[in-house]
Amino acid sequence: MKISIIGTGNVGGALATQWAKAGHQIFLGTRDLSKFDDKHLLQNPNTSLHSIAESAEKAEVILIAAVPQAVQAIAAQIKDFVSQKTIIDAMNSVRVKPEGFENTFEALKMLLPESEIVKCFNSTGFENMANPIYKGEGIDMFVAGSSKKGKEIAQKLSSDAGFSTCWDFGADDKAQLLEHFALSWINLAIMQGHGRNMAFKIIKR
Repeated sequence: MKISIIGTGNVGGALATQWAKAGHQIFLGTRDLSKFDDKHLLQNPNTSLHSIAESAEKAEVILIAAVPQAVQAIAAQIKDFVSQKTIIDAMNSVRVKPEGFENTFEALKMLLPESEIVKCFNSTGFENMANPIYKGEGIDMFVAGSSKKGKEIAQKLSSDAGFSTCWDFGADDKAQLLEHFALSWINLAIMQGHGRNMAFKIIKR
């Protein structure tokens, strides 16, 4: 797939690396090409650097892993290039929210209504994006949204990144619940002091 990564910090960078290794073509989108700080990502195969708008235009799938307060500006730059494309919201509105919205998913749905938007890759720490294997087995990922196409793409990319099952968390109305689920990981790993090398795995009898 041709994938735009907007937000190349810990989460975006880890997924860009995993997907590049899996053979996908990665277009890194940045606000200022001259001030791009994550140049190590350009050492990955199949990876190139572009403006945010150009990365979205070239891609079939767009992952947004930026800070919530940047959502409106990002949407304004990519809106002409995302009709019928899948957008994966990998953000959490833990400390700040997009202005005028409860969360990033709600903002993207309102600002980019012609896109196939799902929420995924938000429910665990970036260390688990970089290495999702525990004791020889992939940990689980979770996706929410009403777009069947978007969910199928997110589940395929989850597998390509090394995760095991990508569980369907429900439709658009469950995107906020998936953020709360992310807070559960944050609570256990950080607030309760269990450390960031922990993850969720669903077990069925």
